[in-house]
Amino acid sequence: MRVEVWSDIACPWCYVGKARFEKALAAFPHRDEVEVVHRSFELDPNFPKDDVGPVVPLIAKKYGITEEQAQANERNIGANAAAEGLEYRAEGRDHGNTFDMHRLLHFAGERGRRDELISLLYRANFAGERSVFGDDAHLVELAAAAGLDADEARAVLADPDRYADEVRADEREAAAVGATGVP
Repeated sequence: MRVEVWSDIACPWCYVGKARFEKALAAFPHRDEVEVVHRSFELDPNFPKDDVGPVVPLIAKKYGITEEQAQANERNIGANAAAEGLEYRAEGRDHGNTFDMHRLLHFAGERGRRDELISLLYRANFAGERSVFGDDAHLVELAAAAGLDADEARAVLADPDRYADEVRADEREAAAVGATGVP
């Protein structure tokens, strides 16, 4: 069985959903017959690449809610994350463009390390103290921690065309099947 998962590193429900899916898969008697394929989906594909800012005001603006409501949503997600055994910082996180992370994930996929990298990116974004946005050095460190060659990861990030077509192909396919959000 093939399971395709479209997700975005900026999506907290994708972070929680990945943990829930992995728990369910571990209990599935035929788990060894399941192929999980991660696909790219940007929640904010038009978000400026160099624009990094606090997540709460950006969420409030995007969804037309108050910052207090956005913060309450963050606390709710944090409670759901905790129920899955995940750390979650409901305050002080950044938001930004995830396109380069998706390119890096395609690179990792070619080397059989996509699941490791996506897990590290989620953990860094939602539980870490250092932003994953606008910090290529941090992304390279995470790639190396996932078992990838740091110089190769750095080269991918330095060339905006590498794996760009693969990311856009995933996004076109998601649109073709009617996906408008993730997870």
